Amino acid sequence: MGKNLVGNHIRRLRFNHGEMTQQQLADKAGVTRQTIVALEKGNYSPSLELAFRIAQVFDLRLEEVFYYGEQDHS
Repeated sequence: MGKNLVGNHIRRLRFNHGEMTQQQLADKAGVTRQTIVALEKGNYSPSLELAFRIAQVFDLRLEEVFYYGEQDHS
């Protein structure tokens, strides 16, 4: 079984929300910019709490920001 991480659309969402910077998202989510960088690169899977906080920043459902495993849909 391969390495299954939680994937996300954070980078695209930041740009679709007024070209929000990584630092701005980090401030709104209560984490460091390095955490956002790691999430965007797929090097880190967020806690459930952090995933919900990030989804709330974008005013989206969790499933619209994060996905598990292979992404077969947009």
